[in-house]
Amino acid sequence: MRTLVLGRMPARVTAVLDTLRADGFDAEGVTADEEARKLLEAQEFAVLIIGGGVAPDSRAALKEFAAEHGVRRVIDGALTEPFDAYVRREFEPLIRETASEG
Repeated sequence: MRTLVLGRMPARVTAVLDTLRADGFDAEGVTADEEARKLLEAQEFAVLIIGGGVAPDSRAALKEFAAEHGVRRVIDGALTEPFDAYVRREFEPLIRETASEG
């Protein structure tokens, strides 16, 4: 099961990806809406994480687009430091839950 991470700050996207991958999750990350749309069209993702810096209009449009392309769960995130602890506490349990439902 794959996870797509969309955030506006490259360093934060990288931090999330580093933690997820270190913990055995299959994840990709992007910083632009169009990149996210292209990946959602071309590949299968079960989870989409949308960072706190994504504007409300983009967030709403991406949630709708993700639902149309088979994403089972969208997680709204706003990282706090330390980023690895946040990812493990907030994102990973929801990804695991989605995997167990499927």
